[in-house]
Amino acid sequence: MDRDQLPTSLGDGPQFEEETGWKKFTRRFREEPLVPLGCTATCYALYRAYRSMRVGDSTEMNRMFRARIYAQAFTLVALVVGGMYYKTERAQRREFDQAVEERKQQEKRDAWLRELEVRDKEDREWRERHAAIEAAAKEAGKKPTQPDAARAAIEPADEKKIGVLDAVRVLLSSRN
Repeated sequence: MDRDQLPTSLGDGPQFEEETGWKKFTRRFREEPLVPLGCTATCYALYRAYRSMRVGDSTEMNRMFRARIYAQAFTLVALVVGGMYYKTERAQRREFDQAVEERKQQEKRDAWLRELEVRDKEDREWRERHAAIEAAAKEAGKKPTQPDAARAAIEPADEKKIGVLDAVRVLLSSRN
């Protein structure tokens, strides 16, 4: 099994991606389009009132301040009505998000367990190779030297892409 294909337990991979801020904004905009519309109308009324104040047109300024109040009231009503209308949908969405989060956690845990199993298998194979080398050395009636033991342990494993850590383990164990 190639190590590049295994998920790592040390960090989140692309399969554990969360909803971005922009995706959440567009989703919420699609759910309640009147709220951003009311906010935009409020900002526009304030901008027009500011321009009227700079010019000195008090009639237009007062009219825009009233428009701002109406726009804010519209936004507040849109929030309340949208909240009541989407109450059940939001509860369902919350349950769905919790189920997705639980599934992601389970997938992450399963990937971590698979990774541990693969590492455990590699460790057992290494111990078996090392035991076979020691048994062969005892049969030959000599204790293997450090370079011979390391070379014998590494050469058959080259096909399996043995790691540097395994080579260090062989060297350390051959010194004992």
